[in-house]
Amino acid sequence: MPLPEKGQLLRIYIAESDHYEGKPLFEWIVNKAREMHIAGATVLRGQLGYGRTSVVHNAKILRLSEDLPLVIEMIDVPDKIDAFLPIIQDALKGGLVTVENVSILLYQN
Repeated sequence: MPLPEKGQLLRIYIAESDHYEGKPLFEWIVNKAREMHIAGATVLRGQLGYGRTSVVHNAKILRLSEDLPLVIEMIDVPDKIDAFLPIIQDALKGGLVTVENVSILLYQN
């Protein structure tokens, strides 16, 4: 399905250790996005980061952290992004959610 030239980018910043309904939160969010036919979703794992509490989370070579920062990015039309936000609101116990307007240049396999 072709997308229009204008869309919105939804970014959700959470911790890798966050869970909801017995699943890792990032998996739950991506599954919900797929159910709602959001155009696509990508989970990015951060190597280093901190949030509101200023606690630094990092990936060290000798220590495998399970609480690294994650960013989930989704792009679709504003109506679909707006409809998705209330669905994830109860699942988010912390983190940060941003939305910005984007220009869609290419969307194909």
